[in-house]
Amino acid sequence: MGFAEDIQAFADKTEEKMNLAVRKIALELFSRVILKTPVDTGRARANWQVAIGSVPAGTLELEDKPGTATISATDAAASGLRAGDVIYLANNLPYIQRLEDGYSGQAPAGMVGLTVQEFQGIADQIGLELSLI
Repeated sequence: MGFAEDIQAFADKTEEKMNLAVRKIALELFSRVILKTPVDTGRARANWQVAIGSVPAGTLELEDKPGTATISATDAAASGLRAGDVIYLANNLPYIQRLEDGYSGQAPAGMVGLTVQEFQGIADQIGLELSLI
């Protein structure tokens, strides 16, 4: 293999790792938000929606107390995510802001803001994991 091919192989591998890192970080962040969401009926958890390139609209008539179905849907929606894409996590329920503001004793510090504070640690951990591949 020549120099140009070596460089192309390196670039391809780097792009693949970047895409994987972006997907893993997004899924970990979104999973944490979902699992921190207070549960009564499970509707608030079930209404976290993910989309690449546009903000999800509307609400879902679903309940997901454990959050596993919502995390699976998030994983599926993020499967095509690539480095440089814009991905959105949205919850359009009218009371989600109250939950974020600590209205529920189950999440007195909210969900999203708390998870954003954990971002650097998540990114560092995933970066370390991927450096071992």
